[in-house]
Amino acid sequence: MAAPTDEPRPARSERRRELDRFWRVLLAIAFVALVVRVGYVTFAKSGPCPVVLHGEVVGSYPSECAVGDQVFYNSAANRLAEGDGYVEPFDARNAPEPGTAPAADHPPLTITVLAPVSFVFEHVPPFSWFGDATHVREHRYAMALLGTALVVLIGLLGRSVAGTRVGLIAAGVASIYPSLWVNDGLVMSETVAGVAVVATLLAAYRFSRAPSMRAAVVLGGCCGIAALARAELALFVPLLAVPVIVLTRERGLRERLALAVAAAVASGVVVGPWIVYNNLRFDERTTISTNDGIALAGSNCDRVYYGGGLGLTSLDPPCIDSPHPPGDQSVVAGIYRERAIEYARDHLRRVPVVVAARVGRTWGLYRPADMLSYNLGEGRERWVSALGMWTYYPLLALASVGAVHLARRRFATLWPLLVPAVIVTIGVAVTYGQTRFRSAAEPSIVVLAAVALSMLAGRAERSPAADADSGGGESV
Repeated sequence: MAAPTDEPRPARSERRRELDRFWRVLLAIAFVALVVRVGYVTFAKSGPCPVVLHGEVVGSYPSECAVGDQVFYNSAANRLAEGDGYVEPFDARNAPEPGTAPAADHPPLTITVLAPVSFVFEHVPPFSWFGDATHVREHRYAMALLGTALVVLIGLLGRSVAGTRVGLIAAGVASIYPSLWVNDGLVMSETVAGVAVVATLLAAYRFSRAPSMRAAVVLGGCCGIAALARAELALFVPLLAVPVIVLTRERGLRERLALAVAAAVASGVVVGPWIVYNNLRFDERTTISTNDGIALAGSNCDRVYYGGGLGLTSLDPPCIDSPHPPGDQSVVAGIYRERAIEYARDHLRRVPVVVAARVGRTWGLYRPADMLSYNLGEGRERWVSALGMWTYYPLLALASVGAVHLARRRFATLWPLLVPAVIVTIGVAVTYGQTRFRSAAEPSIVVLAAVALSMLAGRAERSPAADADSGGGESV
């Protein structure tokens, strides 16, 4: 009797070789991404940074400084590393003296990620021999490493959506796209949030391929982690997790509802301890952040409802008091929130114009050149903002082509990639417009542009069945 032949083995072997090639190329792209980001931090962030007032440079700070929200993230991480907890880095009425009041200016994930870096470079030899006084430099290099990890995740996301070629194209674009690597030179939340966003999208596609209770819980947990990076990303639960789970075809309705509940509970389990912690230490009810009050008050006043600042925000009087009203952050947030709502009601006819300007500024559709000046106040060099602007528009055009292509094949494949853009638009419509706020949607733009580039190049991917076996998605 002739020995049986094993027909699938050559196919499996070929898929394994292709997977190995994918990872080799992806790691090479990651190395390029790391060089770009470390180079940016090393050379562009070594000199004095500007002092900006109303979009105009009026002076400069010493080298290795942090400006804007970077001051909070950097200093709060240092205080957490010293065991002080989540407190105001500086006394609000006697800066630069250390603060002791509880703080939730921003969600805690970025601070928590950076705190170990502060600790190591402050207390652990030989790293402590090279750490600077503020650890701004070390935090920036840590962001460069996270930004490199984000490039790898974007490659995996592209592969999940449309196959290995799209994944490699997406990673290649992400490695050099200025609107991504500029965030990796700043001590802010965008890079950490980007990693959380892409991880959540990957979890959504994994659930779509293999629905299970475990996959639903992982998806919900990722949604919770994303919310701890940026508060508006809590919308991932109703806009991403629930639709992906409820609309899956492989389970009955009752089971799908149970999986959706499990995802929501998992998200709550992740976010819940932070919310409970906040409500134990603040006077007024607080959820993920106390920053909504200032964001709303600064975005609902004459300075940003009329004139050249339309759709932006102002942190100066009369929009924001100096000093703030008495009380802890939750009390101050409540005062500002009520003030903003009252102002918006009094100027209700102006609100649609302001909202359109906010959304337009964020997506580069309204006075985009203004951001070349306004971004200086957040530590983004003018040349980087200009480079990001001129590369963003062709990438957005390509992403539109890619989105139409995926929608024609199966809208369920496209929807997860659109969710970050929907969340960004909702968030800025309520607060104010700023190009950095679209960072949560930039990975989706890159992946959709990669779909278009692969399609336009006319180079066929392997079959969808082969991609499904190796963890990939549809071919393009």
